[in-house]
Amino acid sequence: MTAKTFAIASDHAGTELKAALKALLEEQGVTVLDLGTDGPASVDYPNYADAVAAALADGRAEAGVLICGTGIGISIAANRHRHVRAALCHDITTARLCRQHNDANVLVLGARIVGLEVARDCTLAFLSTPYEGGRHARRVAMLG
Repeated sequence: MTAKTFAIASDHAGTELKAALKALLEEQGVTVLDLGTDGPASVDYPNYADAVAAALADGRAEAGVLICGTGIGISIAANRHRHVRAALCHDITTARLCRQHNDANVLVLGARIVGLEVARDCTLAFLSTPYEGGRHARRVAMLG
């Protein structure tokens, strides 16, 4: 992926993981647009999925990372936007394949499901894996 700017957001369950992944992306030379939240107060995850989708739509970011407790709710909310291809990943293989085969533009992680090292591995795989196109292009075109 050649994204220069990633939008990153989480609900209250993902703030610690978000901070760690923001630092990791910055270490990799990626500009990070942090769209919140930053504390333990309960918030509504669809608002953060919408914020990342808006950043992709208006060109402020080329890709994104979303985090909630399981990753399920925020991925459902993100995928309501036709230009978003959000992939909930649990390991390096799913993070790599969502890029290779699905041209995913948003990595979704569950802060209560994956540990920090797995989340870091997923993020690095997502960042470094290009979309293959070819036989996958027709199906990906059907998504948006």
